[in-house]
Amino acid sequence: MSMGVFVTGTDTSVGKTLAACALLRAMSGTGMAVSGYKPVAAGAVRVDGHLRNDDAVWLQRCSSTRPEYDEVNPVVLEAAIAPHIAARDAAVKLDLDRLVAGHRRLAEMSDLVITEGAGGWLVPLGERLQFPDLVAALGVPVILVVGMRLGCLNHALLTAESIARHGARLGGWIANTLEPGMTALAENLATLESRLDAPLIGSIPWLGNESMDERIKRARSVMNLDLFLQVSRN
Repeated sequence: MSMGVFVTGTDTSVGKTLAACALLRAMSGTGMAVSGYKPVAAGAVRVDGHLRNDDAVWLQRCSSTRPEYDEVNPVVLEAAIAPHIAARDAAVKLDLDRLVAGHRRLAEMSDLVITEGAGGWLVPLGERLQFPDLVAALGVPVILVVGMRLGCLNHALLTAESIARHGARLGGWIANTLEPGMTALAENLATLESRLDAPLIGSIPWLGNESMDERIKRARSVMNLDLFLQVSRN
């Protein structure tokens, strides 16, 4: 049976794709068949007549199972706005069954599927649909990427509280330093370690303007794979 996790973040642009790709590369390096999944992506450009989202492209590149783009990202929306608004404007209905089916197809070819959300935990996907509904349907633990910057404590603790309130399990969290020389970084990390009821899987340092490949390589090096495997198996 395939293992899986859902990667969410304390906000948009906090490093979900970086963390997911680092975990994909790390687990692929152990010999596992791994696939990245971006069920819904908003913000895309046309490449040879097809919409392509950059985050989904990176998840595809880091998947050892070599999935097709449409398998990694079944719903891609051109406008870089909230998915439910982009879907409405494009006359696309975001259907839970379709998103679950996409995950199932990847699970059939994989030992591990790492699913990445869009934006933060409570981003709407439709009038009544949001990412917690997908997590509940998949039955996978959540990995929270915390963007380490001013305000991160409140954002992380509120997100963790909401994850629990929706009946999901916070399996672990990843710190991603977003600012060079963040004031009291160590103290903020210690506060989150003491207050989040989940293990710290990795703390990514400030990576500046390095290429995505180099950033993934460096983020991969700080991941605690033993902890991550424990989370994925439960």
